Amino acid sequence: MKLGKITLELMHQKLRACTEEMALALSHAARSTYVKDAADFGTALANLDGKFFAYPAALGVSGFLDLDCGPAIAAVAATGPLEPGDVIITNHPYASGGLATHMPDLQLIKPYFHDGRIICYGWDFIHSADIGGGVPSSISPAFTTIFQEGLQIPPVRIVRAGQINTEFLAIYSANCRVPEVNLADVHAMLAALTVGERRVQAIVARHGVETFMAAQADLVDWARTKSREVQRQIPNGVFDFWDYLDDDFNSPFPVRIRCRMTVRDGHVHLDYTGTDPQVASAYNVPTGGMRHPWLTLKLMHLVGSLDPTIPLNFGLFENITVAVPRGTILNPVAPAATGVRAATAVRINDVIVGVLTRALSGLIPCPSGGTVVPVVVAERAEGTGNPVLSVIQTLVGGTGGQAGMDGIDGRDSGLANLYNTPLERSEAEVGVIVERYGLRPDSGGAGQWRGGMGLEMRLAFRTPGTSVLGRGLERFVFRPWGAAGGRPGARCEVILNRGRPDERRLGKIDELFVAPGDTLTFLTAGGGGYGNPLHRDSALVLRDVLAGLVSQNAAQAEYGVVLDGDAVDSVATARLRGERLSTGQGHGPDPDFGPERAIWESVFDDRIATEFALRLQGLPVGTRQSVRQEILKQVLPRMAEINRIGLAGALADPPAQKRLLRQLIDDRLPPLSPADAAWICSS
Repeated sequence: MKLGKITLELMHQKLRACTEEMALALSHAARSTYVKDAADFGTALANLDGKFFAYPAALGVSGFLDLDCGPAIAAVAATGPLEPGDVIITNHPYASGGLATHMPDLQLIKPYFHDGRIICYGWDFIHSADIGGGVPSSISPAFTTIFQEGLQIPPVRIVRAGQINTEFLAIYSANCRVPEVNLADVHAMLAALTVGERRVQAIVARHGVETFMAAQADLVDWARTKSREVQRQIPNGVFDFWDYLDDDFNSPFPVRIRCRMTVRDGHVHLDYTGTDPQVASAYNVPTGGMRHPWLTLKLMHLVGSLDPTIPLNFGLFENITVAVPRGTILNPVAPAATGVRAATAVRINDVIVGVLTRALSGLIPCPSGGTVVPVVVAERAEGTGNPVLSVIQTLVGGTGGQAGMDGIDGRDSGLANLYNTPLERSEAEVGVIVERYGLRPDSGGAGQWRGGMGLEMRLAFRTPGTSVLGRGLERFVFRPWGAAGGRPGARCEVILNRGRPDERRLGKIDELFVAPGDTLTFLTAGGGGYGNPLHRDSALVLRDVLAGLVSQNAAQAEYGVVLDGDAVDSVATARLRGERLSTGQGHGPDPDFGPERAIWESVFDDRIATEFALRLQGLPVGTRQSVRQEILKQVLPRMAEINRIGLAGALADPPAQKRLLRQLIDDRLPPLSPADAAWICSS
């Protein structure tokens, strides 16, 4: 059965409205800051294969459109047929097939029946306040296995034939630090699924089950066709790019993510060969080696930006294929920890921005500040052993500039549609004062179209026994790059007691215990700039100076704009810019990564880094990371001192260090296969 255009559009709007009503019900009934304020939740309708055919347009997390409920459904159905009133729960990154990608994300799935048969599934998820594990809020970059990260829930029934499993809830409550908040959120999820079920029943009653089932398939075909037309705007060809995580927290060595994008007539293949092995920390992204939202998100943004009329369902991704080697940080093997997978997902986004920039120069914005940091404060409640947890803020950087448009200051929805958390609520919940929360001057990359400014947040603490968790911090070493002559954004910083004699620059933190009277300052990175900053309209530079976004020194040093009080000195500006332009300053088609990447790649260039990763693939998964660490420690014996000596100090003799790296790779690792050798030669 094929629906007519009018009927299909009508069904599209009704089904989307159903998922949006589910989202409203969930957010209104939930209790945790993560759900009510930050909007870290999602709702959808899934077809009989477990793929989403209807999704909200602007409520909840936008990036999970291509998740797959199929493995979780199959696991439970194998224990007995699903019945009306059943609800599945899981948070297991591996047993769910990548539906949950870290364990705080609780997933619920409910079969919706008509005349005794399943016609679709309702789905929702929340980021729960705590799921147990070694630290409050359950996420630590230092964890090495999922056994440290909290209560593992394989796909099981939380509700059977309408009766909630109270024994499961008792186990669940005993394994989390804030059970009342968590249980309230779970009941909100169940309520949202009931809302979705009622709306689906009403749609079927109005239009018939045949139309309802046909709409599921037709909407996917519609999205598939329209997305291919958009992707045909990407030129045919092969495009390579790579970028770095600063480190994996438990070691000081950068971790590389590499992608080769091959485009043929609107079909896009993303090959992540050459990406580094899975790490012994929580930065792994459990994709199962399949097409997964964390691997394709930026393509979704491209397609949705160029054609906002595309219906939101998994058909949008059906012209995309991926290859992700097993045992890499993007396809880890259990029980690798996954709690901070969002930090890696942000870097995947930047890599896809890179390959798209090489394919579509001028259309794609530069990368954002490259970090998403939920800052959580934990303190002990008086008279109890339970902690009080408060999400102070989800910190991001600015977005990147692009041709014709500056980046957005202090906001970045590139990973999810997360909201600001009301600071007054945080200050009421725990003994913290937010002394400053605003834009960070001079952090956006200079350009004709500058990068968006990062954020500055300073917290002051009043209560003994308080700890701060800031997982996901990144861009302390490698900057968000600029394009077409634009400059990179400023790097991240975290500073304890800034401006005092006991000031300490911390870098990444796990669980940081602070004392009453301490302050902690977070400075996030700005987005990359686009275009030669010497071509920026001097009036825009003046505007930014007067707004406190760009300092007067930076106006002259970066933009060549000389100010006289609150006005531009046009003569001096023209002279200074002319002198700089005559020397070629600010020109160059290649991205400006900043000096740090050039220093690193003086030893670890693309060819040798790719070979290193591929030859590590010849080892058992369990030994790859340790062998990599041993080799890197020999090549870079002072890397652990990077905070004191800097990257240039750690790579003090690049020619000698590169020769040693080559020797160790040849001595310690299996040879390349002919296929891998050919792949490297084609780079």
